[in-house]
Amino acid sequence: MNIKQAKEYIENTVKLYLKKDEFGEYRIPLVRQRPIFLLGAPGIGKTAIMEQIAQDMGIALVSYSMTHHTRQSALGLPFIARKDYGGTSVSVSEYTMSEIIASVYDTCEASGIKEGILFLDEINCVSETLAPAMLQFLQYKTFGRHQVPQGWVIVTAGNPPEYNKSVREFDVATLDRLKVMEVEPDYGVWKEYASGKHIHNAVTSYLDLKKEHFYRIEMTAKGRSYVTARGWEDLSEILILHEEEGLPVDVNLVGQYLRNHSVTEEFCAYYELYQKYKNDYKIEDILNGQFSGAVSKAKKAAFDERLSLLGMLLDAVQGDMKEVMEQAALLTDLKNVLKGIGSLTEKEDCSKTRILERLEALSQGRIKALESLRSAGALSDADKRKHKNVIRFLQDAHRELRTRDISQGEEAYSYLKESFHAKVAGTKCQTQRAQDRLKALFAFVEEAFGQGNEVLILLTELTVSSAGSRFIAAFGSPEYARLSQDMMLAGRRDELQERIAQLDL
Repeated sequence: MNIKQAKEYIENTVKLYLKKDEFGEYRIPLVRQRPIFLLGAPGIGKTAIMEQIAQDMGIALVSYSMTHHTRQSALGLPFIARKDYGGTSVSVSEYTMSEIIASVYDTCEASGIKEGILFLDEINCVSETLAPAMLQFLQYKTFGRHQVPQGWVIVTAGNPPEYNKSVREFDVATLDRLKVMEVEPDYGVWKEYASGKHIHNAVTSYLDLKKEHFYRIEMTAKGRSYVTARGWEDLSEILILHEEEGLPVDVNLVGQYLRNHSVTEEFCAYYELYQKYKNDYKIEDILNGQFSGAVSKAKKAAFDERLSLLGMLLDAVQGDMKEVMEQAALLTDLKNVLKGIGSLTEKEDCSKTRILERLEALSQGRIKALESLRSAGALSDADKRKHKNVIRFLQDAHRELRTRDISQGEEAYSYLKESFHAKVAGTKCQTQRAQDRLKALFAFVEEAFGQGNEVLILLTELTVSSAGSRFIAAFGSPEYARLSQDMMLAGRRDELQERIAQLDL
């Protein structure tokens, strides 16, 4: 299965393991909850999907790499305790709590979240001395005498032997206690993930043309060479920062992330072309509707150049749409906050001081919630930005109100509403700009490429993109609706996907 299918399967399993009966007891007792074992090549996103599952479900996540553990750190250290048996005091050896089990309890205490996932990576690379304890853990969910708390689901992961010399193959007794899932790389699934993470467009455009370079591990005369999904994502991060700082991008830099000489050279050559296309076509001019010169150039371009150009245009517009949708979510959150503050003004003794106290309490509460989610490992990037922006709004409003020469709560609340409406107006401008740029994108693609494959790619990308589909559903796009109808996108999705595959982009 691919990593997306694995994510759905794990999420469903976690939901079932956390299902309770009418008495509040877990339907499947902890000892019967088989740990999930994700078996797949390195760097395909096993850890990333665990973070996404925790964020989606609002539960905690504790992650450990088992290669870092000895028998002592996993089981705890022995100590001597005194106990009385039948009136006789004797010395008894006991064990301190395992570092791993203690981390689960620490996370529960710090976050206030009592359910979660304990993710143990590289589980088939444990030392020989730790192997018996791991077998006991997989069966009884205990390290030493200490058990994983109720409400915590165990997910494990490891690499097949061909990828890691340290792998110790599990025997049948161990495998019979696991739900084994074999995961393989899949560029189509990763591209959906990349859209949400805003992976550099040069990376996704290159991989659209060279899908066989997405994941590659092979032996060469100089040793093992490899390119992984993790490598592409890390390369994307450094490319964005290099461009922001005006630093050069060369083979030496790219080769630190793509450990395959031929792929590194090909990507660097493409990246130079990508930058040339970016300068030649003036992306911002096209999206502002000034594309007469670019149309004739695009008509004559080879298909790989057209695909790169389309990728750059889509990247810019999808960035706009993603920002608008995040602002819309922020405004919804702020509106609910203001409703709560507004209820104070209905009381006769409401004053500016009471409004300030409520702002401070809300700000501190939001900071605490943010830290709780962060400590639980259940905080997505989008939610983190939203929480921080709400906190900023509350703190800015508190600071401004303190300096204003007003005393009544109604006046203070009026200022808050004015600040909120200013944000609404700003978001409306952002939305209109995104709609205008989307319209210009459609106009350019139609004029340059007619009803060619580029239009099909544009419609498909907007349909499968989370930001694009949500934006169009919320605010509409006559151009998208018209072209979708012309190409019968809604009724022929399977056929269109087959056509895209046949293009071998």
